Amino acid sequence: MNRSASRGFFRSSWAFLGAAAASVVLAATPSAAVPAKAPYEAPAGARAHAARGCALVYFDLGETLVHTDEDSSTGYMPGAAAYLRELRRRNIEVGLITNVPSSWGDTDAERAAALKKEVDRAWKGPVPFAWGDFGDRVLTPRTEAERKPSPVLWKRAKADAHGCRLVYQAETAEETAVAASLGYVAYRTGQPCRPAYLPARLIERLARGF
Repeated sequence: MNRSASRGFFRSSWAFLGAAAASVVLAATPSAAVPAKAPYEAPAGARAHAARGCALVYFDLGETLVHTDEDSSTGYMPGAAAYLRELRRRNIEVGLITNVPSSWGDTDAERAAALKKEVDRAWKGPVPFAWGDFGDRVLTPRTEAERKPSPVLWKRAKADAHGCRLVYQAETAEETAVAASLGYVAYRTGQPCRPAYLPARLIERLARGF
């Protein structure tokens, strides 16, 4: 994919399926948010870690945390920088599950480095994107077949969660529906009459099993 084509990868072309059917919020019943039985059994140590309370919050990137303007410049979505700061203050770990061309690298680290370069090249505003918050939790497709809405990336994140409660936030109904089907607490961002993002205090309650 050439550079001019890659600039548009943040823009979603998926049709909205309806917020009620495609996103799971904390007000939903527990059975709707998380399956009664996970498709795998976490190790005993991981289950103990989860019992003490932990949550991992994964995000889509484009039009969820980062907006691309008509001139191809990029910047934070409204409220995104403050929300990430709030999660950081509460010691809630975050990650990214985002589509980039698989040709951008042979490993997640290589593709993440290419993504960072692409975003930073066009970044505007005095506050840079908080890449340091995400560490090595930037999951990208290894092949074009793994691109979302394929469930592969969410399954990879789940396998590395060590029993922690998983949250996924994105602006598209299709992605939140897939995440919810895999046991994530899925929240569709940017909807009218709702918080832009799932409130951090509710994520803390999820981590404690409420």
